[in-house]
Amino acid sequence: MTNKKFTKLLCAAVASASLLFGGCSQIAEEDSQAPVAASEENKPAAVAEKTIIPTAAQNAPAITTNVRNTPVVQVAKNVGPTVVGITNKAVALDFFNNQVETEGVGSGVIFRNDGYIVTNNHVVANSRELIVSLADGNSVPGTLVGADEMTDIAVVKIDMKDLPTAHFGNSDEIMVGEPVVAIGNPMGLEFQGSVTVGVISALNRTLELDDKRFKLIQTDAAISPGNSGGALVNYDGEIIGINSAKLARSGVEGMAFAIPINTVQYVINELMEKGYVARPYLGVTIFDKPTAARYGYQLNISRGVYVFQVSLNSPAGRAGIQRGDIILSLDDKPVNSVNEIRADIAARKVGDTVKIVFDRDGSQQTLSVVLQEMPQPNN
Repeated sequence: MTNKKFTKLLCAAVASASLLFGGCSQIAEEDSQAPVAASEENKPAAVAEKTIIPTAAQNAPAITTNVRNTPVVQVAKNVGPTVVGITNKAVALDFFNNQVETEGVGSGVIFRNDGYIVTNNHVVANSRELIVSLADGNSVPGTLVGADEMTDIAVVKIDMKDLPTAHFGNSDEIMVGEPVVAIGNPMGLEFQGSVTVGVISALNRTLELDDKRFKLIQTDAAISPGNSGGALVNYDGEIIGINSAKLARSGVEGMAFAIPINTVQYVINELMEKGYVARPYLGVTIFDKPTAARYGYQLNISRGVYVFQVSLNSPAGRAGIQRGDIILSLDDKPVNSVNEIRADIAARKVGDTVKIVFDRDGSQQTLSVVLQEMPQPNN
C-alpha cells in the first residue's frame, strides 16, 4: 500500500469519528492542494462543523427601538428630571400640647427654570425647614413663596438656575379613558422618581377633606403617600394635574386624585403675585337642612338657604342681608344648598355684583351685593 493511499484511509477513519473528535485536522500535502469537488458525490463522507450551544441572551428576542421608545418611556425621560422630593421639617403638637419636630416627604414639580416649584399645601404645612432633593441627587434648601389651603397648592423657591422645567397642558381638554403617567416619590426619597401608569377614571370629582371641597381628576395610576405634589402627565408629556390625595379606605384600590392643572396655574399666579389667592366672599354663615342637623339645629324651610350669621362690614352686611333671611336665588338661579352658594360665589371675581333674592318674614325681597376680597387670616 502506498503512503498516499494509507493517508486517505486514515483520514476517512478519523472523519467517521468526527462527531466525537472534531474531524481530520491534517491530510497529505499533495491532497490539500487538490481542488474542492463541486458535486455532492465527490464530498467527504462526513464533514464536521463546530457545534455552538446558544446562551440565554442569544435565545432572548431582540428589544427593538419601537418597544423601548414608548410614550411612557419618553414621559419618564423628559418629565422625570422635573419632579423633585420635598422634605418638610415641621412643628406639631403632641398629646400634651408640647411642640415636637416632625419630618415628612412629598413631591414637587419644577415649572420655572429659575427654581420655582409647585407642590401641595399639605406637603409644606407648618414647615420650619424645607429641603428640596433634585433628580440629579443634589439637595438644596427651599423657601415657601405662598400656599393655598383651599386648593391644596403651594409654591416653593430654590436658589438655582437653568433647571429642567415641566410643560403644562390643558386639563379642560382631557378625556375619560385617556392614558396617564404619575411620577413622584411614594413612601419617601428611597423610591424617588417612581413611575406608574393608568388612565383618567373620571373628571370633576368632588372630594371633601377637612371640611374643604375639591374638584379633582380621578385616576387609577398608583399614588401612595409621598406622591403628593408630584406630576400627573399625559402621553404628550404635558402636566395635566398635580397629584394630591389617595382615597384611603379599607378594601378600596385604584382610586387616586389630582388637582386639574388649569386650577393649579391660576393659584400659582396668585401666590407668586400676592403670596395668597384673592377670593370673593359674601360674609355670611349659612345653613341648609343637612348642615343645620350636623350642628344640632332643626331647620324648617321648604327651599332656599338660611342665613345664620352675617359678618361685620362684610359685603352681605353692607348690602343689608340680615340673620334669619332665607336666600332663594343668585342672579335668578335658584339655590337650595350651602354647596350651591359656595360654588357660585367661588366662580366669580372680586368686584362682581350679584343679585340676591331672599325671603324675610314671608316677604320676598331683592338686593345687589358687590363681592369683596376675602380677608386673610393674618389681616
